[in-house]
Amino acid sequence: MADPATYRPQTGEIPTNPGVYRFRDPHGRVIYVGKAKSLRSRLNSYFANPLGLLPKTYAMVHAASSVEWTVVGSELESLQLEYTWIKEFKPRFNVVFRDDKTYPYLALTMSEKLPRVQVMRGDRRKGTRYFGPYTAGAIRETMDTLLRVFPVRSCSAGVLKRAQASGRPCLLGYIDKCAAPCVGRVTPEEHRVLAEDFCAFMGGDSKRFISKLEKQMAEAVAELDYERAARLRDDISALRKVFERNAVVLAEDTDADVFALHEDELEAAVQVFHVRGGRIRGQRGWVVEKVEDATTPDLVEHLLQQVYGEDGESHGRLPREVLVPVEPSNAEELTLWLGGIRGAKVDIRVPQRGDKAALLSTVRENAEHALKLHKTRRAGDLTVRSQALQELQEALDLPVALLRIECYDVSHVQGTNVVASMVVVEDGLPKKSDYRKFSVTGAAAADDTAAMHDVLTRRFRNYLQDKTAQVEASGLPGHQAALTAAADAAVLDSTTPTPRAKFAYPPNLVVVDGGKPQVNAAARALSDLGIEDVYVVGLAKRLEEVWLPDSDFPVILPRTSQGLYLLQRIRDEAHRFAISFHRQKRGKAMTVSALDGVPGLGESKRKALLSHFGSVKGVRTATLEELTAAKGIGPSLAAAIVAHFSSVELAGDTVPAVNMTTGEIIET
Repeated sequence: MADPATYRPQTGEIPTNPGVYRFRDPHGRVIYVGKAKSLRSRLNSYFANPLGLLPKTYAMVHAASSVEWTVVGSELESLQLEYTWIKEFKPRFNVVFRDDKTYPYLALTMSEKLPRVQVMRGDRRKGTRYFGPYTAGAIRETMDTLLRVFPVRSCSAGVLKRAQASGRPCLLGYIDKCAAPCVGRVTPEEHRVLAEDFCAFMGGDSKRFISKLEKQMAEAVAELDYERAARLRDDISALRKVFERNAVVLAEDTDADVFALHEDELEAAVQVFHVRGGRIRGQRGWVVEKVEDATTPDLVEHLLQQVYGEDGESHGRLPREVLVPVEPSNAEELTLWLGGIRGAKVDIRVPQRGDKAALLSTVRENAEHALKLHKTRRAGDLTVRSQALQELQEALDLPVALLRIECYDVSHVQGTNVVASMVVVEDGLPKKSDYRKFSVTGAAAADDTAAMHDVLTRRFRNYLQDKTAQVEASGLPGHQAALTAAADAAVLDSTTPTPRAKFAYPPNLVVVDGGKPQVNAAARALSDLGIEDVYVVGLAKRLEEVWLPDSDFPVILPRTSQGLYLLQRIRDEAHRFAISFHRQKRGKAMTVSALDGVPGLGESKRKALLSHFGSVKGVRTATLEELTAAKGIGPSLAAAIVAHFSSVELAGDTVPAVNMTTGEIIET
């Protein structure tokens, strides 16, 4: 039996969306299919405490060797996809649907003279329209709600005959949940129209009926018939509650393969759902390496060639429709080629709206999760991390092991609110406690190179100050001080907090986001401080080339290099951290006020001043007596306001206002 801990996914890898999960045994066979409102919560329950599981579940998690999941759009979609895959794979640990039981369907017997709506299970019957599947509770609630808008017959044949013989309808006829065709309230033709409208609504045409009811409600309000308007309002609310679009299950005659991609500079995650008879019969996913300079249409073209041209493996399985995210290159020739393989016409389309576009969105979401999971697992593997660090050291010809790497990125919008970030990686893993943020002002904010020089100067100047303070405190040479500090740390009282050095540890390698100018600026900052044992490189986004200081040509790492993957992850993390800080600072800048610097003036009194005078300019030009007339402003606070604006004018500054679009401070 396998240990569940050997294949347990990391909590952060599992999405919180609704979805369907599958446990597989060592031979790749699906042994259990389940659905979940939150995949993360459900899957974690299998691994948190295996000893506390029920005997059958305990046996299942120990018989499995892997778990995979598919994200869907809603709980209803997960229910339907679970049912489809249980019937498809027949997992041995799923007891519910391995016999003749099935989920119930909402069915209309359109072949009868007076169509009847009812709950059905089992094999499908000719001349009957089916919708679902549903859970047992949900289907009763759905049918009961719809009958108030579409009062189709729901009684059995026996009840119908008794009503026809007696001339009196059943209870549903009296409470307006049946049109009572049995006693002639509506003709059979009118009743059939009701049944067809019921089918149209359940088939996806909800907007037409809801719009019609909304129009009738507006007319009732205009006629002051509020009771009728209230009933129509309740009907509209009921229809909206019932109708939850299902992106996983399409029309019964739909045969299609749905492809989606999610890509970065080097790789793309591919997901394909195989839809047959309106239901997903299979799913495949993999990660491919991108060819240099390949566009997304080129990638889609190569993808279709690979999937449908594998030695005829897909012959006979090619569907009528192939749905793709973008039109592939050479679409006409590709369509002819696929038609030749299938022996009939194949339509390659990019769905723009409706059920198929919704399904494509679901497949794309799965591709996003797949690429994220692929990168996370690759980054977390100890062997791969060691290989990445080794490859990077050898490619850059560095004499030291890369135990600590720092990456810097500058972020701004057209030169405003300039900030920078520093992220730290030790042994190939991020060390978030050492992340730092920098605000860049003055001449350093003139351009990216000046900002990079300023940030590196500040970071390593702090490092030198910490190092000097440590040496002076010990009275020993630098290397002996470090050894003494390490020995002292081992015997410190655990109740005494140790002082935290801001920039105590220098990196072996500094990575900057940018090309040759940024690298030279960073190297110049280190040189000005006399630091020689820290190496600098830059990663340029255009071609992912690595630049060294004072070099006319970049280092080109292989596109499959683990070292390049590591640099990319560090660069992307620095970019994310810088962007977050920039947005935070920009948000604060949008609310800056010239009154912020007045001592004792809080937010409520500031609002009272602006309400009284209409603008900051009005406050600035007001006299002492006029200020005290405002609510909550006393003589001392009025004097502080006058003194504040006087000091600003003496300093030659203008009263700032803010451009709400860019966050830039402008003159009034």
